Amino acid sequence: MAEVKVPSLGESIVEATIGQWLKREGDAVESGEAIAELETDKVNVEVIAEESGVLTQILKQVGDTVAIGDVIAVIAEGQAPSAPAQQSQPSNQAQPEEVKPSAPSAPQVQAQAPSAQQASAQQQVSVPGELLVRPTPSLRRAAAAQGIDLRQVQAGALGLGAKPSAPAAPQATPAPAVQSASQAALRPDEERIRMSRRRATIAKRLVEAQHTAAMLTTFNEVDMSRVMEIRKRRKDAFREKYGVGLGYMSFFTKAVVGALKQFPLLNAEIQGEDMIVKHHYDIGIAVATEGGLVVPVVRNADRLTFAEIEQQIADLAARARANKLSLEELQGGTFTITNGGTFGSLFSTPILNAPQVGILGMHNIVERPVAVNGQVEIRPMMYIALSYDHRIVDGAEAVSFLVTVKRLIEDPESLLLEG
Repeated sequence: MAEVKVPSLGESIVEATIGQWLKREGDAVESGEAIAELETDKVNVEVIAEESGVLTQILKQVGDTVAIGDVIAVIAEGQAPSAPAQQSQPSNQAQPEEVKPSAPSAPQVQAQAPSAQQASAQQQVSVPGELLVRPTPSLRRAAAAQGIDLRQVQAGALGLGAKPSAPAAPQATPAPAVQSASQAALRPDEERIRMSRRRATIAKRLVEAQHTAAMLTTFNEVDMSRVMEIRKRRKDAFREKYGVGLGYMSFFTKAVVGALKQFPLLNAEIQGEDMIVKHHYDIGIAVATEGGLVVPVVRNADRLTFAEIEQQIADLAARARANKLSLEELQGGTFTITNGGTFGSLFSTPILNAPQVGILGMHNIVERPVAVNGQVEIRPMMYIALSYDHRIVDGAEAVSFLVTVKRLIEDPESLLLEG
């Protein structure tokens, strides 16, 4: 017999939540096979079986919080029972010897007894012909199992809403004290969804960032004409040579690195009463996934070519959406870039990714009339925003940083020298 324990989850992570079980009790398990998935604050971690056998006990359920070293399951030696062979026996086959012949009606009585889900559902459904109101979670599960939409049917149509034959059934009325006030307030067309551990952590960190930092945002706009012209001329040859598209992120990453070299306090963090100024440029790139926003890090961006930056961003983004990033790839960033323009955002104020003190927000490119050398021209313009920690970054420094990013993007050849 082997105990399945919560593995090490990475630096600074001491607990997780059971996200899902990939095996059920009674299933055969091979050594090295994933049997469960844990949700941590940053990534999901698979629990791997160290021995082969049968999963005999699941000790922690989905949604339970577990710590490193906790026993969550037990694997025993042997093989899983052959359930299909037993189920394939004909119904008229002789009963096993253990079954007493004096109780032939027991199976019939058991078959007529309502299931636990149905019994719970009956407590919440009106008599046949009345509209269903305030369905409980147990009724929702019972209806979902039958493929029934509770909003479009009457209680009697469910096969769960008939009154018991006994006229007096006080136990059919649920105790009001069992249902909290917040649950009672739900309407039939509302549902309660528990936040994932990652979503809850994102919410906590964003609130903490606003409470602990003196956050301020400054804005500017960038003429994207020259970058767009370069991409138009080079995109086919670039993709053919490097196997990846020439996007805007490589230009902005290079521009940010060039600006950070001129204004190093934006590449720092606060530790107590000290400022830790970093002279390496590990740029976090915000990626939207189904589980929430994650920020994988492009290491040493100042040493990478445009192609290497695009390749790393494409790889990190793909693995982030497939939930295959390691914890190391999400830690240690010195500055963050987020691109709300991907979703059509025109203007926003990004929130700091603590403990960093700066984040650049990119937005949608929109053609607008602008004054160029005394003439009104239509140009592709993008608003950019810099949120910064005013505790160590002054307003003049922040504005100058953003102006530098603007200048480098509008003169992309200069990125080869300064970025």
